[in-house]
Amino acid sequence: MTLPPDRSHVRTEQQHAESSGLDGMATSSYIRLMADEGRRAADSIDRIADELERFIEALVQRMRDGGRLIYMGAGTSGRLGVLDASECPPTFQSDPGQVLGLIAGGDSALRISSERREDDASDAMEQLESIGLDALDTVVGITAGGTTPWPLGGLAHASERGCLTALLCCARPEHAEVDHLLSLETGPEVLTGSTRLKAGTATKLALNTITTIAFTRLGKVHGNKMVDVRAVNEKLHDRAIRILMTYDEAMARSAADDLLARCDGELKTAIVALRHGVDPDAARSSVADAGGDLSGVLDD
Repeated sequence: MTLPPDRSHVRTEQQHAESSGLDGMATSSYIRLMADEGRRAADSIDRIADELERFIEALVQRMRDGGRLIYMGAGTSGRLGVLDASECPPTFQSDPGQVLGLIAGGDSALRISSERREDDASDAMEQLESIGLDALDTVVGITAGGTTPWPLGGLAHASERGCLTALLCCARPEHAEVDHLLSLETGPEVLTGSTRLKAGTATKLALNTITTIAFTRLGKVHGNKMVDVRAVNEKLHDRAIRILMTYDEAMARSAADDLLARCDGELKTAIVALRHGVDPDAARSSVADAGGDLSGVLDD
């Protein structure tokens, strides 16, 4: 095996000044230190708010034009991307192919660590081509230290194909040839180099922010309500009923359930049918004419 590059300059690989005695630290102190670091992870999002805003605005425009959001990462970074992508369809009733998560080593790496694959940049390019990469797509490479070859290779390939690119990292890289650098700069970990900790928390918060705001801008949210949720299980059925009832305070739960059933579990359709006093077909047509944006139907 060849001598690897020296990553001692990468902040996420350095030692934390307050955690040198973890093996002898009182459990209560250990817990407080971990909690303090979790709060620092949240603060890191605020520090990149301006660049994150510019990225989300560019992303939304491409998604409106039919482009996809594609996350790429290895290890924890890859798993977080897959997690965020997989939560979009049940939350926003988005097409499962609209947000994708790719991980070094393929889906088996979600459960069984595949650390060696993160150095294979060519595999990242192959995975992108296997999903039919298009110039309208947005590719986000996720790597805590900003140095992992797999997502960086994918970003370079995506850039050559004309995609919008972003690097989401937790330590500012020396070079980043991307359209948007989202550097959270979370600093050293309590357990040296274990970026599943604070860096992972910050990364998850950033991904939450990206997709939640993007789908809000795409008309999947009205007020602060998940109006595009589809009632396909008991929890979502209950949530849909309760959301529907907020549009008519006098509405009985049983009446909301009946209307939702007549609208085939489509909450947006049920809301429009309720507010405009029309049948489900007419309500569904109104939603479609507004491009799925409920505010365009209810707030005109």
